[in-house]
Parts: sequence; C-alpha cells; structure tokens
Amino acid sequence: MARARIDETLGRAAVAAVLEARRGSDPADPAERTARATAVRYLLQCLADAAPGNSVEVRVPPFGAVQAVEGPRHTRGTPPNVVELDADTFLALATGAADWAERLAAGRIHASGTRADLSALLPLPY
Repeated sequence: MARARIDETLGRAAVAAVLEARRGSDPADPAERTARATAVRYLLQCLADAAPGNSVEVRVPPFGAVQAVEGPRHTRGTPPNVVELDADTFLALATGAADWAERLAAGRIHASGTRADLSALLPLPY
C-alpha cells in the first residue's frame, strides 16, 4: 500500500523547523520528534521524486524508507543496493549541511551495492 504524499508546504515547514531547532533541541521532545519524522519522510519523498526507480533502498530508521534510482528492480529478500543512515545524517546530507564522502568515511552511512552512492543526488532540491 502506498503511503500518502506529504504536502510540499508541510514538508518544507518541517525541514525548516528541524534545521532551526537543531541548535540546543531535545530529540526526545514529542513536537521535535514529529517535525523530524515529517522532515525525513518528506525528504525521502523528494529523493524518490528526484531519482525514480527501484534499484536502491534508502532506509532512515525508524522514520521511513524508499526505493529510488533507476536500474534493475528489486522484488524479494534483501535488496542488493542499500543505503542506511540515521535521521540526523540524512537531514544534513539532504539539506547540504554535510558531505557524503566525509560522512561515509566517518561510518555514518552504511552503503552496499554498486548503485548505493547517492552523492550525485544530494543535496536534494526541496
């Protein structure tokens, strides 16, 4: 079942709120968590829109995952191309506040497969 799309205005507002709250915020605050979840899901939606396809699964637990990037379709089991990263790392990469190569070298990105390098797609046009 397809997830409902996040409205662009709501998504951009969530991203702006998370970026603004980044300084001194409490990630355990329910309002902060809701904004973070919406921002991550919206940016995952933007990634899937920017690079449609099913060859790479991008996971940002516990908030969401999408399949993106044109190429061979994955249908069963563990996908051959997977990128998994935490919400803060994804938000930083998606908004241009961090560099893919630096975060990959620091172990903040777990990427496997020949198509798992998303550096050319980031930051996202949101």
